[in-house]
Amino acid sequence: MAENNSTVDFPGKPGIATAIPKRRYRLGEFTLVVLGDIESRDGVDYQYIMAVIRGQDPEPGIYITAERGDGAVPREFSMRFIMHDGSEVIGSSTLWYDLDAFVDEATGIVSRVLNLADETSYRLL
Repeated sequence: MAENNSTVDFPGKPGIATAIPKRRYRLGEFTLVVLGDIESRDGVDYQYIMAVIRGQDPEPGIYITAERGDGAVPREFSMRFIMHDGSEVIGSSTLWYDLDAFVDEATGIVSRVLNLADETSYRLL
């Protein structure tokens, strides 16, 4: 995944210094790339990031993140939905520690937001 050099054109975009691609899916015309083992430059402790890429566009247009909480609830993660026009925390759960649980939830959100209910995601990596 390309390094994030600028957030000027995309406020709230995760500041990824390094990350390892864990999974890749196809959902309609979109590619969903799930990153783990993330070192961030923005002070956020990410468990996972799903980057949503349309067609051949080199840059993601949507990110969904699982962010570690403040430690008040062990292993609780907030899920954040990030687009060009802003971001919003859409829930929290201890289940998003697990990669499969995060992918299932995030893929469902992408499917609903992009109106892809008739599409089935399939794993590429």
